[in-house]
Amino acid sequence: MFNRIALLRADGNVSRKALAEAVGVNPQTIGYLERGDYKPSLELAMKIAAFFGVPVELVFSFTPFESVTDALKRVQEAS
Repeated sequence: MFNRIALLRADGNVSRKALAEAVGVNPQTIGYLERGDYKPSLELAMKIAAFFGVPVELVFSFTPFESVTDALKRVQEAS
């Protein structure tokens, strides 16, 4: 499973500890999730998405996310 937790945390200037406290897990769990060493329960995935105010499919995916660089290139080419 792939995720954008680290990207969302960096964008929101949120520490692992702050996110962990908000969703009720250990900060190490956030690290495991970010590295792909742990798959979240549906409840945890939804709590993380809600914390960032985005749909769960924006945070988690079964397929790799497009890189930010590639997405920006695609947008620039389309305009």
